[in-house]
Amino acid sequence: MLFGLDGVEIGLIIVFLCLFGGIMSGFPVAFAIAGAGTISFAIIAALDSGGILIHQAIDTGSVEYAALIAEGIARESISTFRFPELPRIEEPLFPQGWETALDRNIGFIVNRMNERVIAGASIETLLAVLMFVMMGITLERSKIANDLLTTMAKVFGPLPGGLAVSIVIVGAFLAASTGIVGATVVTMGLLALPTMLRNGYSPELATGVIAASGTLGQIIPPSIVIVLLGTLAGDIYSTAQEQRAAAVGCSDALTYLGQPAVVSVGTLFQAALLPGIFLAFLYGAYAFGFALLNPAKAPAVQFDDATVSTTTKRDALIWFLAVPVALIVGAIVLGQFGVIGGQGVAVSAYSEAGETSILRTNVSEACQAAMIELHGQNMWEIAVAQQAAIDASGGNLLARELTAEELIESRNLAIATAAPIGTGISVLFIGMGMVLAAARGINPLADERPLLIGAAGVALAFVIDILLIGPTTSSGTTFVLMAVPLAITLVGIWPAFKRLAQNDLIRVVFPPLVLIVAVLGSILGGITNPTPAAALGAGGAIMLAAYRKLQEEGRSGAPILLASLAIVVMLLFGVNFDLRTGLATTTVADWIALIIAQAAFHGAFLGLLFASWVLLRAGVLAPVVRETAKVTSMVFTILIGSQLLNLVLISFGGEHYIQQFLQSFDSELKVFLIVMLVLFILGFVLDFLEIIYIVIPIVGPVIYGGTFDPKWVTIMIAVNLQTSFLTPPFGFALFYLRGVAPKQVTTGHIYRGVIPFVLIQVIGLAILWMFPSIVTIVPNLLPSG
Repeated sequence: MLFGLDGVEIGLIIVFLCLFGGIMSGFPVAFAIAGAGTISFAIIAALDSGGILIHQAIDTGSVEYAALIAEGIARESISTFRFPELPRIEEPLFPQGWETALDRNIGFIVNRMNERVIAGASIETLLAVLMFVMMGITLERSKIANDLLTTMAKVFGPLPGGLAVSIVIVGAFLAASTGIVGATVVTMGLLALPTMLRNGYSPELATGVIAASGTLGQIIPPSIVIVLLGTLAGDIYSTAQEQRAAAVGCSDALTYLGQPAVVSVGTLFQAALLPGIFLAFLYGAYAFGFALLNPAKAPAVQFDDATVSTTTKRDALIWFLAVPVALIVGAIVLGQFGVIGGQGVAVSAYSEAGETSILRTNVSEACQAAMIELHGQNMWEIAVAQQAAIDASGGNLLARELTAEELIESRNLAIATAAPIGTGISVLFIGMGMVLAAARGINPLADERPLLIGAAGVALAFVIDILLIGPTTSSGTTFVLMAVPLAITLVGIWPAFKRLAQNDLIRVVFPPLVLIVAVLGSILGGITNPTPAAALGAGGAIMLAAYRKLQEEGRSGAPILLASLAIVVMLLFGVNFDLRTGLATTTVADWIALIIAQAAFHGAFLGLLFASWVLLRAGVLAPVVRETAKVTSMVFTILIGSQLLNLVLISFGGEHYIQQFLQSFDSELKVFLIVMLVLFILGFVLDFLEIIYIVIPIVGPVIYGGTFDPKWVTIMIAVNLQTSFLTPPFGFALFYLRGVAPKQVTTGHIYRGVIPFVLIQVIGLAILWMFPSIVTIVPNLLPSG
């Protein structure tokens, strides 16, 4: 053996050196990965043909090996790491020759490109990457960060370390709206860094907080990292759990786990929400604590503001806090008591199928023993008792078609239990009530009569809903009845919006906030999957950027506002009417609603075209499309190149060798710690894309094939990968900031400034490790995404 190492170990070293050399050469990473795979395969093939690389494999024909099989040990569990005393045989790295391995790799790379890039099941999810990238670049080009930084600095500047805290808040906001790390770091470095230095801030704190806050886009949804990780994690987790179930004698993962072995990108977005906010909180807390301990290095800054506020602390407490909280808490309490809720009376024409036991009990003895070990004896006994009760009652009942009398009875029951106030109406008018309250707080001295008229419209809507609208009221009648209070409420809403526009904070934050809520709300609420939500975000970003451009030019943004109104009309009519045209009977009201919704759709489409034309004429759209194409092409090219590199590892047994090493540890916790440590170290030299597409497919079957929650595993990896943007010497955020930093800021300042935030990342990982419910609580409360 060469240098006393196994041939597979030398092959792994060659692949890593080729990959590291390709990346360090300065050649584009997307092509360096594929080149590293090609060159490393050629070197390994040449050494193997020369008889230099020798692999010591286990002698499967030996008596010792047969004895282990006789003891019931699975073949997959037998490795040189677990049983180093087993007899070995020497064989070449490519037993059938490198030519066969090359031919197999070419066939596999074509299949993988087809499955994962061109026409695979995950391609629809990967399209979300393109849409989110376009959304982020469009918002970045609309100069939203400029206004946010200026406004937040005025709000938080007077506090100790206020400028640093404002950077964290803006970073979190941009993470949820753009998610583009490079653009965020560069923008904040250009705009905020000179201001912080000019006001006496420490270069280390200033550069550290800018670099760290810019990376929040890697974890706060909509995160491209989570989209890419999610597409891999879903496949790896499903396959690994199926193999785990088969290894213990169960027919499938559903039987063994008692639930489907699936994890979606939408669910991961839900899981990432609290950890992202938590990390932002840790950044802000560090900046504030640093300022308290070192006031000279993070002083309070008072900005000149010509705007004179007429809002007193009492007014702010009432209208910005007390009234909104009262409205929200009141709605929740009424919902708990059944006053607010669903009013639908549609019932199924079929009966529900009979209940099943919590676990399948008709399994083999081996599977039963494994399920008892996984779920516990008590859970198994409950499942057995449930199945016995089902069998005693005649077995599982199948769904059957209900009789006419049963249908009438089910409908009457639905009518009797319907809530007096509909959920949709309550959400709409409570939201408008909060707008009216905020407008009252902005300018308490202004004429309050329009706002009172709007409030009367809100109250009238609830009265009409209780007295005149019932479960059997048609959609058309409901729409006509609610048109009156809606019109009255809009009388107050229009001047309310004018007042809100006078406040810099609301004027700057509200438009992108609406877009964020629309995109993330549809995903986190389980309404749609990430790809349509990303398309909504991209279209909304184009319209928002066009409106801002028209305002800068002193032109009317009415076409954009009308297009936005058309989208609202589509949503209202889609929710309140049945717009399907293939039904046997369609009411006149539904036909009218369909025509109006179609007209609104075409109006929204024309508005989007107009917005695109505005940005194209202003020279904004072409760079946005070009940059989107560059970023997306880079991601997909890295995906293709990484598949080639992975196939090279598979061809000489490198991937299997690493997995056997990890599986040799008895502790699942120890394995995961090793993987997290390796990912952290690799983050010093590799970008997150290389780690996702090269490392995760290798270690994924091991860490996703155990008992850990896949959501928790994925978010832990995502937070770890976020650290790769900050770790010297190759953290990308550091390079971005170094490129725009003033001359007096040295690379040493940036490196020293980012170290505390790297430690905060480690602390954050430790807290998520000790309290995994931070990750799992939101997915458990919300519908599956």
